[in-house]
Amino acid sequence: MNPSLPIYDAHNHLHDARLASHLPNIIEALTALPVRKAVVNGTRPEDWPAVAELATRHDWIIPSYGLHPWYVNHICENWRDLLTEHLRNPKAAIGEIGLDRWIPNHDLARQEEAFLHQLHLASSLNRPVTIHCLKAWGRLLEILQHQKLPNGFLLHSYSGPAEMIPAFAALGAYFSLSGHFAHLRKARQREAFLKISLDRLLIETDAPDMLPPPEFSPHQLPPNLNHPANIHSIYTFASELYNIPLQQLTSQVEANFRTFFHPLLT
Repeated sequence: MNPSLPIYDAHNHLHDARLASHLPNIIEALTALPVRKAVVNGTRPEDWPAVAELATRHDWIIPSYGLHPWYVNHICENWRDLLTEHLRNPKAAIGEIGLDRWIPNHDLARQEEAFLHQLHLASSLNRPVTIHCLKAWGRLLEILQHQKLPNGFLLHSYSGPAEMIPAFAALGAYFSLSGHFAHLRKARQREAFLKISLDRLLIETDAPDMLPPPEFSPHQLPPNLNHPANIHSIYTFASELYNIPLQQLTSQVEANFRTFFHPLLT
C-alpha cells in the first residue's frame, strides 16, 4: 500500500494489556505508515486512564470512553461520574457501548440501562458514539428508533443482517469493516457490507482482536493477536471487496471519517 495514502483506524484497543510489551514497536509501525488518526476505545473505568495517557502522548489518537456490555455486571457504583470526568476532554468520543446476548449469563436489562445512559450522553454532548452489538440487533434497532440520537453512530465490525442495514443507515449509522471478515467463513458478513453505501463505510482493526487471515496480517504478534499496523492491509481487503481502486477507497474512507468524527477534529 502506498504510504502516502491516508489511513484511519476507526476502532481499536491500543491500550490493551496484551499489547503493552509490544507497544513501542507498534507505535513506531503506526507512525511509519503513517496512520493519520486512530480511535482507541476504552471499555470500563479500569482502562480509561490508559486510553487518556495514550491520547496525551500521541496527537493522532482519538480517545473514546465507554462501558462495554461485557462489564456491566461487575462495575463500580460511580462509573457514571468517572465517565463524565473523562468526557470533560472535548476531543473525546463515547464508546464502546452496546448490547450483547452472545456472552454467557448476560443481563440485558443492565446492559440496556448502561447503554441508554451513555447514548443520552453522546446526544447531549454531540459526541460520536461507537456501538458494539452481538445477537441483539432487533432490540438495538428498536431502542435507536425511539431515542434522541447524536448526529451519527458507528456500528463497529457490523455483523448484523444485511436487510437491517437500510434501517440503521436511515438513523445515521456508519459501519466499520474489520479484517476478520476476510476469513473465508465470513462470507455472510462480506455480502452484508456490499449492501452498505460507500459514504457510510469506515475501516477498523479492533486490535488486538479480530485477527485477519494471514494474507492480510503482514505485521505479526504472538498467536491470535492482531497487530494494529495491519490496518493498511485491511484497506487493501476493502478495496478488493468493493472492487474499486485503493486510492478511491482511501479517499472515501477519509471523507467519511472526517464527517463522522468532525466534532472532535475541529
